[in-house]
Amino acid sequence: MTDKAKEQLEQLSEIRDLMKENSQFLSLSGLSGVFAGIYALVGAGLVWSDFIELVSPSALDPLREGGAMTIEAIWFKLGYFLLVGVSVLAASLITGFILTAGKARKNNRKLLDTAAKKLILNLFIPLVLGGSFCLALIYHGYIGAVAPATLVFYGMALLNAGKYTYRDIRYLGICEMAIGVISMFFMGHALYFWAFGFGVLHIIYGLAMYIKYERG
Repeated sequence: MTDKAKEQLEQLSEIRDLMKENSQFLSLSGLSGVFAGIYALVGAGLVWSDFIELVSPSALDPLREGGAMTIEAIWFKLGYFLLVGVSVLAASLITGFILTAGKARKNNRKLLDTAAKKLILNLFIPLVLGGSFCLALIYHGYIGAVAPATLVFYGMALLNAGKYTYRDIRYLGICEMAIGVISMFFMGHALYFWAFGFGVLHIIYGLAMYIKYERG
């Protein structure tokens, strides 16, 4: 291969890398996934006993005699679940923002470039729709299906957003959807699957991403 041909190949490689940087948001921090997983496990631990009680066969039937929960108790527990869920989400988003902003600054990249905006849009469309769907499930009393639904819609969001960031995130999305579908057959144990999907898988994914793209 002549020197001129090598130079042309190098130029093409530089152009390809530049196009990739402009079309993909590559400042996502793997450690943010680790922290999100830890927060999810803590949240699951906080609601564990209340969730098991709420999805028991008699919990959602206040008219049944013997151990049925009152409407007030049911709504109190649902409010507690919502508070814990929002807290986990807020902690994950804040931590993710701080770590991602630090990585972007380190790599001299804009935090909210065109690719980042596309990533956020494609991520939040399924999340907003999924959140609305889960509210409908709660409204109709299908509490046990909420955890599986969050996994499925979250997986869809990751798969949808994977076009604008590291492709690896799409594999996480597929795993989340698969766990969500499987957990629908075991709704009484859905919190176990939820903790595994949002907790354990996030930690594994975050560590893998950190080792692959950030360490050293």
